[in-house]
Amino acid sequence: MGRSLPIGGIVLALATGGVLVLAGMSPLLVAGTITIWIATFWLVLPPAPQPAAEPRQAESVQLTRTGMRDLIEHSGLPVLMLDGMRIIVANAAAREAIGTHVQGQDARIAFRHPAAVDLLSRKDGGSTDVQGLTGPRSSWQMRRQPIDDRYCLIELVNRTSEADVSRAHTDFVANASHELRTPLASIIGYMETLAEGGEAIDPTRTARFHTIVLREARRLQHLVDDLMSLSRVEAEKHDRPREQVDLAQLISQAARDGAGPERQERLAIAREEGRVLVRGDYRQLEQLVRNLVDNALKYGSPGTTVDVHLARDERDMAVISVRDRGEGIAPEHIPHLTRRFYRTAPGRSRTAGGTGLGLAIVKHIVERHRGRLDITSRQGDGTTVTVRIPLVEEQPNLAEAADTPDAVS
Repeated sequence: MGRSLPIGGIVLALATGGVLVLAGMSPLLVAGTITIWIATFWLVLPPAPQPAAEPRQAESVQLTRTGMRDLIEHSGLPVLMLDGMRIIVANAAAREAIGTHVQGQDARIAFRHPAAVDLLSRKDGGSTDVQGLTGPRSSWQMRRQPIDDRYCLIELVNRTSEADVSRAHTDFVANASHELRTPLASIIGYMETLAEGGEAIDPTRTARFHTIVLREARRLQHLVDDLMSLSRVEAEKHDRPREQVDLAQLISQAARDGAGPERQERLAIAREEGRVLVRGDYRQLEQLVRNLVDNALKYGSPGTTVDVHLARDERDMAVISVRDRGEGIAPEHIPHLTRRFYRTAPGRSRTAGGTGLGLAIVKHIVERHRGRLDITSRQGDGTTVTVRIPLVEEQPNLAEAADTPDAVS
């Protein structure tokens, strides 16, 4: 540390020496005395204190925090900056994901997860998966990136949607396997009985077994057909159809196909006059109507009528509604009806020949056509399924126009 020059003391010594010379003292003696006096000031006084380093360090830390906050604030990923174990910066995405309260908290308390605490204790960084950070089913990947011995960055990547998709695929495979296994087990069991019993089995019983095997085989075929249909619809659901389809022409035939010859007398079809044009996939819209009519006939009370209605509404939408007169559906089941393999009464559904995929297929077809699906039901009064699809203005058929005499140049 350097020493400051004692200016005040030197001035005082010189003034005193001047007074002594004027008083008659020997100039040489006065000069020696002043020299010793000034030297004493220089040697005795302590060194001048230097400015403290702490304010500069605090200012540097503050600049580091401000710069890092500005750098990460608008990142799409939740990012936090830690000073040791304390969270000193949390960007907007992090505050939205895990709350504003975490800033200033100990990171181990903020995350409260053994895997996260283990990652925070590492010096070399790394990543880990943290379950339940923002909700019971949430899944996040947490990464730690050291800046120096004191500071580090924590980055969070939301993997919840990926986990949901993976879980949905797992559930679908498990449900499909179960649905396929049931008719297969029945077919194999009855055929083994027939093979082992041979001619010893009563012909009446043999005929009954054959009927059951045939029924289960058809059920298996329907299930495979529906699985393939669902797969195709899901693969195409992001491709909006481009062709024009006249629902007025489609609905009557599709409804009769869904009913089959033996149930057509239960249909009551009503539609508006004229063309009802939508932009759609003709094959999928046929399947939509067939599925709705088939469901209504299966779950409506025996002998009752199923109403199939086509109209236009005031919002330029084509409205297809199918109403049965069955037992109705309890309110708690309605939000889940479009899930794959969901059944309100599994035993009754299997007896009726249902696969549990009909409304799931309908939902995906409606989504592809940018439409809306509504299900309303009153217990004891039946169920109504309503599909709304945007109408389009009729466009001239260029192929037909080219065949007319006026179109020939």
